[in-house]
Amino acid sequence: MHVSFIVDDMNPRPRKLKVLRWLPNRWVLTRGARRGRVLHLTFDDGPHPEHTPVLLDLLATHRAKATFFLIGREAERYPEMVERIVREGHVLGNHTWSHPQFDRLDLAAQREEIDRTDRLLAGFDGLARHDFRPPRGVLPRPMVLDCVRRGQRIAYWSYDSLDYSKRPAEALIASAQRYPPASGEILLMHDDSALSLQLLEAMLPAWAAGGFAFEPLRPPA
Repeated sequence: MHVSFIVDDMNPRPRKLKVLRWLPNRWVLTRGARRGRVLHLTFDDGPHPEHTPVLLDLLATHRAKATFFLIGREAERYPEMVERIVREGHVLGNHTWSHPQFDRLDLAAQREEIDRTDRLLAGFDGLARHDFRPPRGVLPRPMVLDCVRRGQRIAYWSYDSLDYSKRPAEALIASAQRYPPASGEILLMHDDSALSLQLLEAMLPAWAAGGFAFEPLRPPA
């Protein structure tokens, strides 16, 4: 039986992302490399003991480097996974300590979620500051202004894979085929389920055949 998936409601570039592009990239990063055919794969919510290792295997097969926005408490729980991410040439990002409802926290609590994670990640890659991606993409104005003041770059994305939507992998693949990413785009994915792996098993070879290289986001200075 042939099953067709409706992808019209799965545009990976919603209006919110287009609005964010007006902000300076040094404040809220929504685009990566400006030259060459490069895609920036990013993964939120890990590390995960089941899904992260097989994802790393797939990336290694295609010589793809990525950025992993880790939850601090999970990184503390699975340090061997973080060590492998760094050892294999990927870049660490900050996705808060506990992935809370960020807009329900006051600024001091938000800052502690970020800083506690940075301190932990520094023990793995030696960097005092990491790109920060807020949980669920929430951008409270006071937090944004505080990050700007402190020089904490917020790393957003320009292309949403929708792998958190619980749609079948076939639907995600159909969406990626209908709306192909452009050079320099930052792709949002997650490594806490098998969906990103299934999506990339289909799309990495296709993107590579189209001349794309896969590079991590350059860590902030």
